[in-house]
Amino acid sequence: MASARGGLLGLEPESNLSRYLQDIRKYPMLTPDEEYMLAKRYQDSEDGEAAHRLVSSHLRLVAKIAMGYRGYGLPMGEVISEGNVGLMQAVKRFDPDRGFRLATYAMWWIRASIQEYILHSWSLVKMGTTAAQKKLFFNLRKMKGQLQLMEDGDLPFESVTVIATKLGVPEQDVVNMNRRLGSPDHSLNAPVRMDGEGEWQDWLVDDGESQEAMLADHEELSQRRDLLARAMETLNQRERHILTERRLSEEPMTLEDLSREYGISRERVRQIEVRAFEKLQQWMQRAGPGGQGGHHTAPSGAMSAMA
Repeated sequence: MASARGGLLGLEPESNLSRYLQDIRKYPMLTPDEEYMLAKRYQDSEDGEAAHRLVSSHLRLVAKIAMGYRGYGLPMGEVISEGNVGLMQAVKRFDPDRGFRLATYAMWWIRASIQEYILHSWSLVKMGTTAAQKKLFFNLRKMKGQLQLMEDGDLPFESVTVIATKLGVPEQDVVNMNRRLGSPDHSLNAPVRMDGEGEWQDWLVDDGESQEAMLADHEELSQRRDLLARAMETLNQRERHILTERRLSEEPMTLEDLSREYGISRERVRQIEVRAFEKLQQWMQRAGPGGQGGHHTAPSGAMSAMA
């Protein structure tokens, strides 16, 4: 498979983003039968041409997901490149006999790869390190946009309460994160004294995670991705589609739109969505510690983000 960054399929999103977005539109979408046959070829013999076609036909999906992360001040070409890394990981692990489309499986890998890149690119002082802080980091801008709070400065008290309640975090965490995201980074090479002697970085203590802890976190994240993908396989096609469109899409479909698509009532769509989510929770509880899976860790972070 092609190089993960920059050289993918001869396209380099970092060099000319507009041209890249135009070029990837030239790759045709695959029919379900074409996708299945190509995936089987790669699964059985690691056919490079089959992998190339699977990846190229989904580059537009990566670009669409990546555009949802434009508000973090990072080069969009690099964000797309990291999403392409996730896409190729998904193609390598995709099992066409599970009964769902590659796009449904790949979106988890694409988002995870992009989010890892963003988290490592942002200042740890701004970002925070706990699961709750990371969730707040990725959702605060979206919540402010929904509440039409786009100006700088502290948030109104009532808005802090609304955001904290919806995201399930303390109100003070919302205030602190908003201030961190709204303040500029300062150079660690800035002199401490007027005479230029000494720099701020000379006073810093390395309290970062050890290599062992970082490796453990990476392995845990990989387990969570795999477990969530396997949980999605327990749903039928309609349940997967409704749950994906309602809770996993950057622009969720309305109950009305889905009711028209399936020819059923909005209430029936809502019931299918709730039931599908409950089935995921039940499967993950069984697969988590003490369950049938035993050694797996249920992806509670991913489930809370869907809730």
